[in-house]
Amino acid sequence: MKILEKITLIIYSNIILILSIILCLLVFGWLDIGLVGDIVTKIIVGETSSKILLGVSVVFILLSIKCIFFDATSREQIKERQGVLLENESGKLMISKETIENLVNSVALNFQSAEEVSTRVELDKENNVRVFVNLIVNEEAVIKDLSANLQTRIKEKVKTATDLEVKEVNITVKKVAPKQQTEE
Repeated sequence: MKILEKITLIIYSNIILILSIILCLLVFGWLDIGLVGDIVTKIIVGETSSKILLGVSVVFILLSIKCIFFDATSREQIKERQGVLLENESGKLMISKETIENLVNSVALNFQSAEEVSTRVELDKENNVRVFVNLIVNEEAVIKDLSANLQTRIKEKVKTATDLEVKEVNITVKKVAPKQQTEE
């Protein structure tokens, strides 16, 4: 959110708060409605105060229209959420998060001790990639060796396929699956 929008939101919130307090005081009978009417009349009729009130009203109307009809997220922020945009002299390439997640899943499933895999990828503004892998492994897995090998292999594969640096690969072993009994 831009600084002007933040300041305007603070002012708008304070005005709504004051109006709400005045309305509560009027409803409970703790404030005379005639007094409030006189103050409002003086503000509206006064030459300087009416111009200020009109200016503030126009600004709030425009900001309200902007907030209602226009999304605050920019196109670049939407692209950041969707993936990484790479550019060169030939054109542009969008690598989606789903592509990186699928790549990581395929790498993980190539390990014999990995039974099931789910992946989540986070990207920041500098296109740093953070990978979060949830695994279900079989009971013969050596979890420490598996995770070290998996982290290395994921970093290498993502670098080779996308030319992106993976800053970290976080692995969570959710479950150790029991060995399947074969019928004799």
